[in-house]
Amino acid sequence: ERAVAGRAAGEAPDRLLLLEHPHVYTLGRGADASNVLAGEADLAAMGAALYHTGRGGDVTYHGPGQLVGYPVLSLKPDRCDVHRYVRDLEETLIRALARHYGIEGERIAGLTGVWVGGEKIAAIGVRIARWITSHGFALNVTADLSYFGAIVPCGISDRGVTSIERLTGERPPLELVARHVADEFGEVFERAVSFADAPRLDHATR
Repeated sequence: ERAVAGRAAGEAPDRLLLLEHPHVYTLGRGADASNVLAGEADLAAMGAALYHTGRGGDVTYHGPGQLVGYPVLSLKPDRCDVHRYVRDLEETLIRALARHYGIEGERIAGLTGVWVGGEKIAAIGVRIARWITSHGFALNVTADLSYFGAIVPCGISDRGVTSIERLTGERPPLELVARHVADEFGEVFERAVSFADAPRLDHATR
């Protein structure tokens, strides 16, 4: 939120925040609470939190082994198109998967995200206010996919989830995947990319 406020005020540049969350389930603005299948005691036993967020979409999971990206961009003056923005996020991930991991991701008509064989490997949920973006995407790298069993991911009951590890049998470091995604993001969004490390956020004391 501070990054978004700084960008809106013209005090900060465009940024792509790439990070890894502890176990957490998030509900978007249009979420159906019945898509959370686990009760409070079950979530506590799993070590997972539950939060309502300002993004679009339904319920999803974030956790270790998943690369979460929060683009904080001004889409003005020439990219003020919500559908194009979502498609560009998908394109970023499709390119990264193909070029670096030999995975052929695809779009499915009427759905957001990136899919492989009908299973979702990357979820997308965005928020755009005054053409400043926030929230973004989650790419399953080595995530424990069993955590998705506590929800109906994105409200879609007839499709599964997958990951880079499940598809390739390899466990690429999250930092390396982040670099690959950032490079592709720069190409798709026509931005020069420079990398900066951020301090680790201690979830327990936040």
